[in-house]
Amino acid sequence: MIALIGCSAFFSASEAALFCLRATDRKQLAAGSPAQRLADRLLQDPDRLLSAVLFWNLVINIVYFAMASIVALQLDRSGPVSQYLVVGFSTTAVLLLVFLSEMLPKSLAVLRPGWLAASLSLPLSMAVRLVDPVMPALRTVMLLSQRLVWPGFDVEAYLEIGDLERAIEMSRRDAALMEQERKVLTRIVSLSDVKVQEWMRPRKQFVLFRPPVQPADLGGQVPASGYVLVTDKNGDDVVSAFDLRAHGGELPDRIDDHALDVSCVPWCATVAETLQKQQEEQTDVAVIVNEFGETIGVLSRWDILEAVFSDLPGRSERLLHQDAIEEVEPGVWLVTGITNLSRLSARFDIKLPRARSVTLRGLLQQELERLPMPGDRVKWGPFELEVVSPAADKPQVLLVRISLASSKGDGA
Repeated sequence: MIALIGCSAFFSASEAALFCLRATDRKQLAAGSPAQRLADRLLQDPDRLLSAVLFWNLVINIVYFAMASIVALQLDRSGPVSQYLVVGFSTTAVLLLVFLSEMLPKSLAVLRPGWLAASLSLPLSMAVRLVDPVMPALRTVMLLSQRLVWPGFDVEAYLEIGDLERAIEMSRRDAALMEQERKVLTRIVSLSDVKVQEWMRPRKQFVLFRPPVQPADLGGQVPASGYVLVTDKNGDDVVSAFDLRAHGGELPDRIDDHALDVSCVPWCATVAETLQKQQEEQTDVAVIVNEFGETIGVLSRWDILEAVFSDLPGRSERLLHQDAIEEVEPGVWLVTGITNLSRLSARFDIKLPRARSVTLRGLLQQELERLPMPGDRVKWGPFELEVVSPAADKPQVLLVRISLASSKGDGA
């Protein structure tokens, strides 16, 4: 009976460990040791795995209770105190089975699911193969139960529109909270209109690492993006990303071996399309490429969440921790190069000429037909633009001094 409790605990722990793994955990298993890859292959057919685990658990429990019944019958014939022995033994047998083979192993399994899934993958795989001869019968019973017992069963929606309406209705007593909710909902709706190049981290705002990547390569610093972006062997294209937030202070010896794949989207895609592709491909980072296939920026889930829920008004404040538009003297403003042209238009309430670029840096590069350099001057629409030297502590930040042409008295 003790051996049966151990077997039941094995299958209970295996079920909890494997089925609580997230998509990112499975990708790490798929790129890990042979035992980890075996665990990932088992999860590729979850119906087969779950059916086998439940089958063995059922068989073991039936045998366990059969043996417990035999022992109880023997105790019943042992003497005058047999009734107390039977009650005590039966109660103890049930409690031991519930605690040692269900509660305890499942509780421990969810604490270290990845390690436990890899450790139990080999014996579990053998147990699953032993059930394969009866698997067609198990699947037939499952299919008949779905068709006959609950044929109209529908998956419940994760979130209904009515849920949002009730949440807003309940919070109307707090005006500040209502204003914050209005801003968040507005940003969520705008995801289908905003282009990724308006929210992405430009190429100069993140650090790339060429494999092999070790913790010492980080220099004790956490990249601003929160990810270790790993390139191919040539160091040109981002091929994987390692989330430092998810792993805390525990870093593997080879970071690039544990980095996850990234999605690749064109510069003209919307944030909503990018987020949907990340969801479909189970990735956290999207690499933004231009029409020539060159990497021009990255956009992570954290960046999207921060843009939606943060009170910071723009990309300069979020990425550079610097005001996007700062008035340095009357009629003259200092603007960061990654500031969107739409924000300039809204700030000065001026309709700007159409441009292919969405940022001030891109506009300067388009007008100059080269990379902007300190001292370059450009007149564009109602503005006079002058590239100034970036701050010494932020050499990657392009600063542009702008003024309205009409304020200079040129009649514009």
